[in-house]
Amino acid sequence: MREESVSVEIGGCHQDDARIVFDTLRACYASDRTAADVPQRLHETRPAVWLGTFEVAETHTCPPPADLSATVEADAQGGYWAIDRLRTTLDSLFTVRDLTTSSGDQERELHVLLGNKLGNK
Repeated sequence: MREESVSVEIGGCHQDDARIVFDTLRACYASDRTAADVPQRLHETRPAVWLGTFEVAETHTCPPPADLSATVEADAQGGYWAIDRLRTTLDSLFTVRDLTTSSGDQERELHVLLGNKLGNK
C-alpha cells in the first residue's frame, strides 16, 4: 500500500476544538499525534496554530466527533489523492465549507471551515 500523508494545520479556534478535530482524525488515520498531544495555548494574545500529519492511505473506523463550540479553520496539504481522501472523511464527520484551494504539480492545498454536522450523535 502506498504512503499518502496529509499535513493539517488548525488555527483561529479554541484549543479544545482543535483537540476534537485532531482526535477525530487520529481515530480515522495513523498520525504523528498521540492522545497525549493536547493542543496548548502558550500565549494570551498571539494566535495559536496546531499541526498534525495523518497517513490517509488506510482508513480506520471513524466515530462521530464531539460537538465543536465554534467553527474551526483547517488547512491541509498533500497529494491530490490524499487531499481528496481527507476531504471525503471531513465531509462525513463535519459540515465543511471551502474557503480556498490551490493546486501545484504534485500537491494540493485545501483551506476549509469545519462545523458541527447535524445528526452526528
